Amino acid sequence: MDQKIKALFQKNNLIFIATINSDGSPQLTPVWGNCNNNHILINTAEGRLKHKNVKKDPRVAVSVTDNDNPLNMTTIRGKVVQIIPDYDYSHANELTKQYMGINEYPYKRENEKRIIFKIKPEKIFVMPDIV
Repeated sequence: MDQKIKALFQKNNLIFIATINSDGSPQLTPVWGNCNNNHILINTAEGRLKHKNVKKDPRVAVSVTDNDNPLNMTTIRGKVVQIIPDYDYSHANELTKQYMGINEYPYKRENEKRIIFKIKPEKIFVMPDIV
């Protein structure tokens, strides 16, 4: 991923992740995430529909648009190559700082277990710069 794409994931831009339901229909969710090296990291909770879908079929699509310039965007198709426990909320807290400017994730629920989808991009589309 080039710097333009990485910059989109470093801001507080909402990310949309599409997964595939068991009947083959798409499922789309706005999420928080960032990137690390050449992977996209999406934070969610165990047991949610996107988690169930990814366990059956790891193919996903991710889209992020710059809040300040909607023409600055990217769409990425890839696969979830790893589901990483975030039970201590360290990644959720990092994203809370990025998205809300506070240090601790404020939406903790009793018995909720946070996880991270580590996504390997396979096909990347970037909106070209307009001169």
